[in-house]
Amino acid sequence: MQELFIKICGITNLEDAKFAAECGAHALGFNFYEKSPRFVKPERVQEISSKLPEHISKIGVFVNADRKYIHDIITAAKLSAVQLLGSEGPDDLVDYEVSAIKVFRVGKDFDVEVMRNYLVDAFLLDTHREGIYGGTGQTFDWNIAVKGKEFGRIILSGGLTPDNIEAAVRFVQPYGVDVCSGVELRPGKKDPMKVRDFIARAKGVPLVYDQEFDEDDK
Repeated sequence: MQELFIKICGITNLEDAKFAAECGAHALGFNFYEKSPRFVKPERVQEISSKLPEHISKIGVFVNADRKYIHDIITAAKLSAVQLLGSEGPDDLVDYEVSAIKVFRVGKDFDVEVMRNYLVDAFLLDTHREGIYGGTGQTFDWNIAVKGKEFGRIILSGGLTPDNIEAAVRFVQPYGVDVCSGVELRPGKKDPMKVRDFIARAKGVPLVYDQEFDEDDK
């Protein structure tokens, strides 16, 4: 049985990083978008990463960032992957020395067919909210995520919490899930109980592909 990939995003300190890893997270997300309340400097990420188990993926989150800036931070922070949110086209996502995750913000006008043009390691689908890049605390129509599986691995994000993660995994059957504000005490600081419960509940739902789901499961 495939294991669900679990990413805890918006990590800013070692305490939260180590706790998420101990609870069973597979990846931690570090935000390099300077306007974000969860922004961390590359040297801080390297310091945190050096104290984490080798198997934990360290993913850098970038918003419309310059390619050289991204490459420099991959090296400085020793990242495992990059998560790119912005106007990148298909040709802009090749030739990275680490795995590339393309983010799409899903709103009422989102055309899932655009994903067909991208060749990336995974897609992360988040909720579109004007002027906010991640951490919206709002869900979107999960049927779009189900459709998106036709074009690659889907990491489901957007408004996930310990209370709805089981329904989300049952309904979408994604490759992975990503949470930020849904397990926070405040921006940049995690709530240990929520982190623990989120991971435990996410892991508790079996991934059974091609299963039929009722709309009531959402």
